[in-house]
Amino acid sequence: MNDKAFTFQTLHPDTIMDALFEQGIRVDSGLTPLNSYENRVYQFQDEDRHRYVVKFYRPERWSAEQILEEHQFALELQQDEIPVAAPLLFNNQSLLTHQGFYYAVFPSLGGRQFESDNLDQMEWVGRYLARIHQTGSKKRFTARPDIGLKEYLIEPRQIFETVTLIPRSLKAAFLAATDSLIDAVMAQWHGRFTTLRLHGDCHAGNILWRDGPLFVDLDDARNGPAIQDLWMLLNGDRAEQRMQLEMIIEAYEEFNAFNTDEIALIEPLRAMRMVYYLAWLIRRWDDPAFPRNFPWLTGEDYWRKQTATFLEQVKVLQEPPLQLTPMY
Repeated sequence: MNDKAFTFQTLHPDTIMDALFEQGIRVDSGLTPLNSYENRVYQFQDEDRHRYVVKFYRPERWSAEQILEEHQFALELQQDEIPVAAPLLFNNQSLLTHQGFYYAVFPSLGGRQFESDNLDQMEWVGRYLARIHQTGSKKRFTARPDIGLKEYLIEPRQIFETVTLIPRSLKAAFLAATDSLIDAVMAQWHGRFTTLRLHGDCHAGNILWRDGPLFVDLDDARNGPAIQDLWMLLNGDRAEQRMQLEMIIEAYEEFNAFNTDEIALIEPLRAMRMVYYLAWLIRRWDDPAFPRNFPWLTGEDYWRKQTATFLEQVKVLQEPPLQLTPMY
């Protein structure tokens, strides 16, 4: 697969239409791009006025085995009556190929935006996350990776060392802040958790609301601790986050036990996401969509702010972790 394919420069509308036609789907509308930087995702309507979403995976990111594990997990969740966007099957296959691209077709499932400040909705989500983790605990991914320090901290640090996007005058300070953050995470990281299959990227943007939550986009599904699927739902100040976490855990435990030792991993996981996200932007910089949508990445102000953000997170990691009220 060449660099142009990796950055989707060879994925044209005709290519997408031909791929769908091979599966017996005739597009009767335009292809409406949906918000996705990592993959290319389009909504459309066929000649029978059925609505679909087609997702073309970025070449060389996931192997066929890894994508199939994502699909299998979604289909297992669907079978367990958990509201999740699962791929459709064509000749009993969910993963399709066309001109070197892997792709999948999903039903178009509409919904309102999940309200992250709505405690009733958060309670619903807590119950369903427990059920997702019940299914996720039945076995582990074998091809997809675990959430761990190497992928989320060590490898990004190596990228920061060699990249030319960071202004030379600011690079030493940024690398020093990164090293301090990595040290702080390693000091707090522990292994007192059971590893299970996770959604992996369970933030408010990946939850739609219909008559309840609908979980979408399992592209980042990995093995890891249950808290990974909970902490990104928290918002506000420390007191608000504690109240939200208590509500989520109370709802979660209606269906599944929760290990409160994992709460201490919230801030390490937040730090890991910060570092990994920045490295992801750098890795994708050759894709024209990234300089167009993230132009500030080349500015000095951005890197000063990132340095300050990393150092602020070091201070957070040095504080006691979030504590639940004594009833827990």
